[in-house]
Amino acid sequence: MQGDFTYRSMNRFTSHRQAITTLVIFLFICHFMAFYARSAGESLTVQIYPYAPAEKILKQFTPLTDYLQQKLNREIIIRISKDHNDHMETVGKDRTDIAYLGPVSYVQIVEKYGKKPVLARLEIRGSPMLQGVIFTSSTSRVRSLKDLTGKRFAFGYPNSTMSHLVPLSMMHEAGVQLTDLAHYKFLNDQYNVALGVLMGDFDVGAVNSSVFLKYKKRGLKVLAWTPEISEHLFVSRKTLPDEITASVRTALFELRQNRNVLAEMASLRKGLTGFVPVEDRDYDNLRSLLQKLDKIKP
Repeated sequence: MQGDFTYRSMNRFTSHRQAITTLVIFLFICHFMAFYARSAGESLTVQIYPYAPAEKILKQFTPLTDYLQQKLNREIIIRISKDHNDHMETVGKDRTDIAYLGPVSYVQIVEKYGKKPVLARLEIRGSPMLQGVIFTSSTSRVRSLKDLTGKRFAFGYPNSTMSHLVPLSMMHEAGVQLTDLAHYKFLNDQYNVALGVLMGDFDVGAVNSSVFLKYKKRGLKVLAWTPEISEHLFVSRKTLPDEITASVRTALFELRQNRNVLAEMASLRKGLTGFVPVEDRDYDNLRSLLQKLDKIKP
């Protein structure tokens, strides 16, 4: 009887201990899964300015957001601003986690809302610098910017760095005002600017170098190259946790090692070779140029 009692007591003790162990393991797994769900489930929003139709923007940025989702183990949501002012306010007031900005928009946001954590800037064919061209048809008698008086000028977007603001500043430095032109128009597409000059609807146009080089052989010539400006970039909101900001930045830098994703992103910027470090001071020459333009605006 004694032996039977001892056996049954030990058996109960062992079963109780196993049950406690099982419960502890279960609670640990539940805690780990809850922690993982919180860290992995928190989505990040990427705000894009409406430089093209929404369908085209989504197609261009989806390879990048898919890559970031895999690297960061977080859902990445693309949001497209309604217009330039909406984009400025959304990014400036930290209503998005990450934002894609053109050089001029970045400078304007910093001036109005203060500095933002910079993540990375584009590198095109090994260079993080952007350059534009003021051009005319190869048969035109226009030889320099001083000859623009009485001519028809095609610009891209009103807030575009290379298809409006930088060329406008250069034109003013050459002594030509907008009022000296016979006509000017914003075509809201740099490819249309090139085609407009080729078709004879405009005498002169301004686009970034990649668009110009695509159409140069059809009958275009350079009037003037713009100064080099630091490329488009990504920034984050000030309140984004440092570890998340750092992980996004690292993921962007490591993209150059993924040739497949880079190839899929060719529609975003032809010749994209990766993302590289960026600092606020990289845009100081653009700031100086815009300040000069502000002084001469009526």
